[in-house]
Amino acid sequence: MNRFDDLELYDRGVLPVVGKLRNYPAGLESPRHQHPTAQLLYSVEGLMWVGTERGQWIVPPTRAIWLPIGTWHQVKMVSPVRMRNIFVRQDMLAGLPEQCCVLEVTPLLRELVLAAVDVALPCEPGSRDERVMMLALDEIRRAKVLPLSLPQPASPALQRLCAVWLDHPDDARGAAEWARELALDPRTLQRRFRRETGLSFGQWRRQARLMQALQRLACGDSVLKVALDLGYASPSAFATMFKRELGAPPSSFFSAS
Repeated sequence: MNRFDDLELYDRGVLPVVGKLRNYPAGLESPRHQHPTAQLLYSVEGLMWVGTERGQWIVPPTRAIWLPIGTWHQVKMVSPVRMRNIFVRQDMLAGLPEQCCVLEVTPLLRELVLAAVDVALPCEPGSRDERVMMLALDEIRRAKVLPLSLPQPASPALQRLCAVWLDHPDDARGAAEWARELALDPRTLQRRFRRETGLSFGQWRRQARLMQALQRLACGDSVLKVALDLGYASPSAFATMFKRELGAPPSSFFSAS
């Protein structure tokens, strides 16, 4: 299906754990919505951007995003996406993440998600299908949380700073220069930025560059163009950062995924 549907039975908490598949074209955006169940949002192919009240998230094929019950969110397909979801009822959430986060998808978790979407529902108690669902939850509990989010500051002044920088990610000005723009002491800027986002200004910019890089690479931009447009001195400096954060060089990340 190539559209977003109204809530169905699988999303109403009728069943404890449900797998669901959807395929979407590039550029499709969902309306802002929420679910009465928790959701593991995963793409076996393609790149998704997810916006929540806490910030922005980027989800490549080796990652998934966990959305707790009632999280308002919007999803944009940066490239064609083969989406695979697991919905989890409230009484099954023990030990699962309590906040939005991007999770590493191990080969085992990937195969369990693929198996879960093929399970005929409802599962028979004690059946192989029920064990697949329970093991998928166990693997989600064990999954490593990864830094692919871009928290949104709460104050209007820092929101304006972030918006200006996102429009010009090659801007190399440091915290002291940005502090002058806002008539703040540099230490005050850093304290406020960390308090509102959980990151220093430098960490936030690295995260923003990484997320922009993923989106542009997924759309076919060259590594050289992305590196220079994002303010890196050389493609090798960009590639070093990218591999350190995501475990694969930008030239092969999506083919490896």
